[in-house]
Amino acid sequence: MFCSTVIPTIGRSTLSRAVCSILDQSLEGDDFEVIVVNDSGRPLPQADWQQSRRVRIINTNQCNRSVARNAGAATARGKFLHFLDDDDWVLPDTLRTFWALGRTSDAGWLYGASQLVDSNGRLFNELHLGMSGNVLAQVMAGEWIPLQASLIKSEVFFAVGGFDPLMPVGQDKDLCARVAAFSSFASTPTTVACILRGVGWETSTDYARSRESGYQSREKLLSRPGILSRMRSSASSSYWHGRILRVYLISALWNLRRKTILTAMSRATFGAASFVLAGRQVLSPDFWRALTTAHVSRTRTPHDRVKTS
Repeated sequence: MFCSTVIPTIGRSTLSRAVCSILDQSLEGDDFEVIVVNDSGRPLPQADWQQSRRVRIINTNQCNRSVARNAGAATARGKFLHFLDDDDWVLPDTLRTFWALGRTSDAGWLYGASQLVDSNGRLFNELHLGMSGNVLAQVMAGEWIPLQASLIKSEVFFAVGGFDPLMPVGQDKDLCARVAAFSSFASTPTTVACILRGVGWETSTDYARSRESGYQSREKLLSRPGILSRMRSSASSSYWHGRILRVYLISALWNLRRKTILTAMSRATFGAASFVLAGRQVLSPDFWRALTTAHVSRTRTPHDRVKTS
């Protein structure tokens, strides 16, 4: 089977739209399946899609999103895993687009462009990243590759340990970074998913804890052997060399505040090494811009269609 889509749900009314966006895909029926993980703690309302032979429903009991996703992945039969939230949806021919991409790439993570829309259906932003190969520096710097617009090889997902149930927020970014440290990425310019954000969007995610969770995720990776080397090999410009140094300096400051002095010293040492190894890249204004300013993900709006970074 090509793909298993895992949809964790707390029983929101938008679930049917999410499921049907997969069932309406143009791949043959035996090439994909939908696994709905009901984490609401109560039965789901009856719906026509529940009668589809391509849908399976499993129940968890108010665990958390990571546990629900991992449970769905554990029962999946697909070569690739697709994780879709119950308030988002994919566009027609998305799975066929990924099937074609997967035939030309051996990457562990496939992804496409995505649209951010509000509850009124208004498009207010698009993500067109176009990064391929080793993208660790970009992901560590803050680039967001949405799960909803991604397929992950099952063997890669399990090799990195799946979603971390101890991460309260940002489990998707944490997984993305761990995969980037382990495998390559491949992208298609085709827009494949719509992600609900903005006006009228409701979420159970506690974003007040997002910043701290991001630090914790990066710390786990920065402690691994060979991470600096892999980040450097993904730095395609002076800008990304500057972002690598910034990652280490921010980590050093974070550890100083936590009074983990030895770790702070280690991060500062690796930061100094990244500066020296960057060579002539440090003479570029882009290097210093990356070092001294917050990263802005490469997006385009429906108004000006301009990418910024």
